[in-house]
Amino acid sequence: MTASTFDSRADRERLDALRQTLDRHNYLYYVLDKSELPDADYDALYRELLALEARHPDWVTFDSPSQRVGAAPAAGFQTIRHPQRLYSLDNVFNPAELRAWQERLAKQADIDSQRLRYVAELKIDGLAISLVYENGALRYGATRGDGLEGEDITASLKTIRSIPLRAPVTGMLDAPFELPERFEIRGEAFMPTQSFIRLNEEQRAKGQKEFANPRNAAAGSLRQLDPQIAASRQLDAFFYGVTPLSGETGASTQWERLAWLRAMGFKTSPACAACNSIEAVQDFIAHWEGRRAELSFATDGAVVKVDDLALQDALGYTAKSPRWAVAWKYPPEIRQTRVEAIELSVGRTGVITPVAIMSPVFISGSLVQRASLHNFDELAARDVRVGDVVRLQKAAEIIPEILDVVLGERPDPPPAPVSPPTQCPACQTPVVRREGEIALRCPNRSECPAQLANRLEHWASRAAMNIDGLGPALIEQLLNAELASSPADLYQLTPESLMTLDRMAAKSAQNVYEAIQASRQRPLASVLFGLGIRHVGKETALALAQRFHSVDALMEASIEDLAAVDGVGALVAESVALFFADADNRILIDALRARGVRLAESPSQADAALSDALAGKTLVLTGTLPTLKRAEAETLIRRHGGKLSSSVSKKTDFVLAGESPGSKYDKALALGVAVLDEAAFLSLLASAAPDERGS
Repeated sequence: MTASTFDSRADRERLDALRQTLDRHNYLYYVLDKSELPDADYDALYRELLALEARHPDWVTFDSPSQRVGAAPAAGFQTIRHPQRLYSLDNVFNPAELRAWQERLAKQADIDSQRLRYVAELKIDGLAISLVYENGALRYGATRGDGLEGEDITASLKTIRSIPLRAPVTGMLDAPFELPERFEIRGEAFMPTQSFIRLNEEQRAKGQKEFANPRNAAAGSLRQLDPQIAASRQLDAFFYGVTPLSGETGASTQWERLAWLRAMGFKTSPACAACNSIEAVQDFIAHWEGRRAELSFATDGAVVKVDDLALQDALGYTAKSPRWAVAWKYPPEIRQTRVEAIELSVGRTGVITPVAIMSPVFISGSLVQRASLHNFDELAARDVRVGDVVRLQKAAEIIPEILDVVLGERPDPPPAPVSPPTQCPACQTPVVRREGEIALRCPNRSECPAQLANRLEHWASRAAMNIDGLGPALIEQLLNAELASSPADLYQLTPESLMTLDRMAAKSAQNVYEAIQASRQRPLASVLFGLGIRHVGKETALALAQRFHSVDALMEASIEDLAAVDGVGALVAESVALFFADADNRILIDALRARGVRLAESPSQADAALSDALAGKTLVLTGTLPTLKRAEAETLIRRHGGKLSSSVSKKTDFVLAGESPGSKYDKALALGVAVLDEAAFLSLLASAAPDERGS
């Protein structure tokens, strides 16, 4: 045996030992939250592994600890068909609905309801994922998608340290459990609360848009083409399901299934319980409702499952949900916090809004510090004062809303009420109140710095001209440097002028410049929305663009012609006419035209009606659709005669729901509104126009 052969064998043995040691300590640290090895010692072992793999590149394996973040940015996501469909869950909202679910189970299974046993687990507010392992090694991971197919996000999932690249991690798989040759693991990837807070702090520091909640942040992180981004955001994952694809696990209950997952090295939720009765389930739900603010992750309810796996199989599935599981949704969370200040915010139209600045409080998945008080009449009616303790919730789980003041906590002596201002807080111009309006306004449209900043921010927003990189911090610099005070000024900026601003290097300046140039060709509807015409939202802007096809035609239209447009009406028509009658606004239009912004478009086939399949129907979109982008779905709805709404009501005909649909989906179920998935939606359209799909 040669010396080189001996060295290679020694290297191989050392390499295998290092991988096992690092896997074990990763498991202890990221799954069990324990540490038996100082960071410096771990780093030394990891560097030794990298050195050995560099010496023997052919020995680098898919499941090596070094491959957590080893992939280059992908060109796009591939689609993966799930081995078995991933279903969504039906919801219950109160004990009566939970008991009704229990009685349905007992009736179908033909057993006494008191004999049913359950497992209750907290519902993690994250991104559903599916992992497939072969011979113990992770082969791929995917998003839930439409339940049948998902996106291949393996490279990003491998950056989550609590996901084992090889199972079992610890070699501790005990009888009566078995290791299938091939199996699928299901769970939820999520962003821990502290990681979410830190990420939004970084977004604010960069002047970039903050994430609305940890679920959106986790989904956005995992769906980045560059896995380094997911790695930097410190995601985590809990697992709750395993499906043998070849072989058996030896688990006969959901409770044993969780034990199997832990034995294999998968992290399960610490908040779970075996329940011998529906009353025990309700105790679990009540216990965690009172303590969910203490958790390190966001939860919006609990998942209740029949414990017996054979009974699960017998109960089966409906078209969209398992009969043997249900999700209990918690009511909106209410927290108390103290009002530290009441600021006056000036919007792009000059409206002055009182905003409560509160001691930061984590509620319904995000850290809240601000809540609008809407107007000064509302402020007086609620009698909110600086120093007051208030009760806070999120309306529709999204918008922070002050419910009331805890008068028993009001300081003594009580603070003075906040009086409406007589001058604009941004430019000191005397405020006005238009006849018939509640709002106070600053009339200084052309020079008020707050209005200028908000108009530029609105123009650059994604729903308008979609100028990437032009956020509030950069806009403030542009105004202070007197480089831009109107949308038209943006198109005179150069990379050189942008580089004069703080923290704007050559590459960043070039990127912003190119984003501004690209916005010249945005559709007319984007321009109309970006102008910030009062009462003109995205839908109205689109309707006006489809009817008039140019800003010139719109400026010359009579109020009667404007009001005749579907969805416009007299109030909006008058607002549009007043906007274009203003001399300053006409000067802006001329400047935009001179700088190459597209202000007209010819009637196109894309705007033409395809069918009347949705004529007279109102639809609400929610969640992420598996193949259609949101804009594509909206276009299909319009071209087939439907109308879009942003909120669910009894007047809603359909809710088109994708992955992570949120509260709109729940409200649709509560109101009995029909819910369509993407496949059902396209099938409905195909019945009237079988060859069209939004092209």
